[in-house]
Amino acid sequence: MRGFGRAWDRITIYLPVILMGLLALGTYWLARTTPTFTPSAPEAPPDHEPDYFLRGFSVKSFDPSGRLKTELRGVEARHYADTDTLEVDQPRIRSFAAGGAVVVASAKRGISNSDGSQVQLIGDAVVTREPPPARASTEPKLEIRGEFLHAYTDQERVTSNKPVTLTRGADVFRGNNLEYDNQKRVLELVGDVHGTLQPKSAAP
Repeated sequence: MRGFGRAWDRITIYLPVILMGLLALGTYWLARTTPTFTPSAPEAPPDHEPDYFLRGFSVKSFDPSGRLKTELRGVEARHYADTDTLEVDQPRIRSFAAGGAVVVASAKRGISNSDGSQVQLIGDAVVTREPPPARASTEPKLEIRGEFLHAYTDQERVTSNKPVTLTRGADVFRGNNLEYDNQKRVLELVGDVHGTLQPKSAAP
């Protein structure tokens, strides 16, 4: 019995060490066998690269009643998914207002939003508004020229932060900035504005 007591005393002395070793082995085994979950990497933003091309194309948009609102033609176009815009070489745009007026725009290059309601015209930009046939004899044609014009076809607006030349009938105006709203009948030229007004012809 005395020998057994001595052996038990030795075991109890080393028992904490043995238990710590077993606990360390158990922890190591759990660490090796427990699956780890790593957070998914955030998606990279889309590159500004064209996802499709158009050549010799025509894109038309219609109102809910089926009336043609806008037609966009071009030599070539590139669509960019990250901005949902269409970059067009030699664009030509025809916009038909509800009152019958027709707006025609062209440039060397254009950038249009997805539905064609906004078009930035770059390089030899021209926007021409033909009055409705019923008012053609009393309302002169309006033409705006510049290196940059921003056309809002649905709102019948044209803006520019670059020098422009505006021709209304025989009258010519020039300015450094333009705000034109056809629906409100408001035209604003800003910065070094000057113009030439032709006298009205006398009635016979």
